[in-house]
Amino acid sequence: MAARASPFRLLRGIRVVPMRIARYVAGGDPTFGIVELAADGGPNPDTVAALTGDPLAGPVNLTGERLALADVRLVAPVLPRSKVVGVGRNYAAHAAEMGQEVDQTPLTFFKPNTSVIGPGEPIVHPAETEDLHFEGELAVVIGRICRRVPPERAAEVIFGYTVANDVTCRDLQASDNQWSRAKGYDSFCPLGPWIVTHLSLEEAGSLELSTTLNGEERQRASTSLLVHGVADLVSYISSFTTLLPGDVILTGTPAGVGRMLPGDRVSVTIEAIGTLTNPVLSED
Repeated sequence: MAARASPFRLLRGIRVVPMRIARYVAGGDPTFGIVELAADGGPNPDTVAALTGDPLAGPVNLTGERLALADVRLVAPVLPRSKVVGVGRNYAAHAAEMGQEVDQTPLTFFKPNTSVIGPGEPIVHPAETEDLHFEGELAVVIGRICRRVPPERAAEVIFGYTVANDVTCRDLQASDNQWSRAKGYDSFCPLGPWIVTHLSLEEAGSLELSTTLNGEERQRASTSLLVHGVADLVSYISSFTTLLPGDVILTGTPAGVGRMLPGDRVSVTIEAIGTLTNPVLSED
């Protein structure tokens, strides 16, 4: 298993504790920063402190610049350099609602990195589908180059966790007999609002997830119900493909998936991480 030092162990003046790593725009190019919320009780509520570079690429430091969250636009917290790996039918209740069995080994698929968008950006409803679905999911962000990671070492290669929506054309998924088109359109992988670092595998395995459509709850489950947990997914996926810093693993969606239409607004919330909200727009 290839590895490198965690960039955040090299941050100067910052405790190695869970942090929210955002990527934002404030009039220029996207910048990485550390978010502090009012709920934290810290001295700089609802602000983002700028970092010198990309923490997924190497060591970073604070620049000294701090901005109000209200004055910046959050974008996707990571743009995968290589791939997004999805996992299907990883909650028993979701498999059942689709009329399918739980897979004994993880069912995986790829989404192109061009499908990634950030919070607030529109999910575009393609003209080719009549059954566009939301799928709220916990996403794992890889922090190290790794291959064949034993489950007991999975935590060493995880940079952090974010919220995802694995947008899917359900009719195309059924008709194509493979999932690349149904799940690969531009805008079909919303991620955000930030990455939370230094959550333990135990914490990641007991988070409450919910999805609302136009304010009405459609999904609610705990990540404790994952058929294949985070450590096993990292181990299994890295057994057949090298994972690179910034790669994202979508861990699967619970029961309650459903249709989205232009004009809708979908929000996915994961305890201890945050809420990812996106509008749905027509392709026209």
